[in-house]
Amino acid sequence: MKLDLREIMEEGGGSLPFSFEVTADGLVFSGVDEFTAPVVFSGRVENHAGTFTVTGELDSQMACTCGRCLKHFVKPLHIPVRVYLAEELQDEDSEDIYLLSEGRFCDLDEIGMEALVLNMEQRQLCSEDCKGLCPKCGKNLNDGPCNCGEDRDPRLAVLWQLLENDE
Repeated sequence: MKLDLREIMEEGGGSLPFSFEVTADGLVFSGVDEFTAPVVFSGRVENHAGTFTVTGELDSQMACTCGRCLKHFVKPLHIPVRVYLAEELQDEDSEDIYLLSEGRFCDLDEIGMEALVLNMEQRQLCSEDCKGLCPKCGKNLNDGPCNCGEDRDPRLAVLWQLLENDE
């Protein structure tokens, strides 16, 4: 979605609200099976004495697979977005500054898509304290301990004896 900023270019303090769906088709994220709700990018573009700021958020819901225990769960997605717009770049290394196309258009698709890709977690977890699966029998350790017993590395036998003596 290209937003025409002519309305607020001459007016300091002016703002334009926006809300639209970001197309996430074809994007593949680790642990995300699908987006169960549209990815909505909403917010506003503000003119602060010739400096344009895009503030908003990306919201959706995802069906995920836990990266530790393989449990399927639904997770909300909320990504805050704040970037700046410029007609030309003074510093090529500016990561949070986007160029206005044709001097007056803001490409919100590009901003929303980049925010989604850069802020997506590398691994989805059903909970922060997920214990995962037993490496021997595959039992979900969140449901309780398995009967495999504890394997101790024989090279650490002396250290285990010290720990047992302390108890």
